[in-house]
Amino acid sequence: MDNSYYDPIVYTIPEADDGLTLKTVLHKRMNISRKLLSRLKLTERGIMLNGERVYISVSVKTGDVVELRMETETSDDIMPQPIPFDILYEDDHLLVVNKPAGLIVHPTHGHYTDTLANGVVHYWAERGQRYRFRPVHRLDQETSGVLAIAKNPYSHQQISEQMLAGTVDKSYLAFVHGTALPDAGELDGPIDRDPLEPHRRIVTPDGYPSLTRYAVRERFAAGAAVELTLLTGRTHQIRVHLSAAGAPLIGDRMYRHPCYGRPERAALPAAGGAASAAAAEAAAEGAAPEAHGGEAGDCAAVRALDAAIGRQALHAARLALTHPALGSRMVFEAPLPPDMAALEARLSGREKDAGDDRRP
Repeated sequence: MDNSYYDPIVYTIPEADDGLTLKTVLHKRMNISRKLLSRLKLTERGIMLNGERVYISVSVKTGDVVELRMETETSDDIMPQPIPFDILYEDDHLLVVNKPAGLIVHPTHGHYTDTLANGVVHYWAERGQRYRFRPVHRLDQETSGVLAIAKNPYSHQQISEQMLAGTVDKSYLAFVHGTALPDAGELDGPIDRDPLEPHRRIVTPDGYPSLTRYAVRERFAAGAAVELTLLTGRTHQIRVHLSAAGAPLIGDRMYRHPCYGRPERAALPAAGGAASAAAAEAAAEGAAPEAHGGEAGDCAAVRALDAAIGRQALHAARLALTHPALGSRMVFEAPLPPDMAALEARLSGREKDAGDDRRP
């Protein structure tokens, strides 16, 4: 067995492709990018037709077998480290995990260990497997849920193209403060870096087009459970849009509730109404919204909810994509983590009811 290559990606020429050049098959049928094709051409067994290395200018016939082999590789710059994470799905092409909150996805400057990448590289090394860590999307450190990792360049390229085409569906569940959001709608506001604090993002007319679709799943006295779907993929998009709409995530320490006195620089119209306008006015003046009669409620209760979860109440609940090698549509789901389930119980009053039941 040749351990210098991954198992091949195989395509059998159908009758409809008879007479096409191999180059056309690679580009049009197997969706190989120019960059990946150039890489494959440089390797001894990268592109094979019926077991033979050939020029991509040759014509193919019905029944011919095309095999693509990519050289094995590792993330030598990532230190293996035993870090627990839950696997939702794995095969030779994909690893899909349920990332816990608090875990950074990839090492960054000054933070080289204790990341999901360190844990995944360790997991593969323990099994004698050689893969490079290639997440196809990112989750913020304090966001939990579904994350897909490509195990070879072909898989990464295929899913990246799906994301550019908008055919990868990413759905989230969030718990937000207040009752500002209508039952359903879209949060449409351009996003860019905050010029005063570049690590933050803001809604600004000069930003990049950003669109989030949402539906309120359940309302509570102090907040709501909201399902959200990203139609674009900007950094902090959900957090920024919800904050600008007057419904900040519970527990979000960067895009905080106006009770903390931090003004937001733009508001989205989705929240609407006099109450959200009063909240925005209060935030601009650095005052607590309830002083203006807004909907934000008691700030002590806001702070208590934030403290109860200790991180932004955002969970990547569902990811749907087309498998890069199988071609079938696949859906991955991550259950609600315990901290968010506890927050939901608190918001709904079930936590109090359970406490009442335990009394003698």
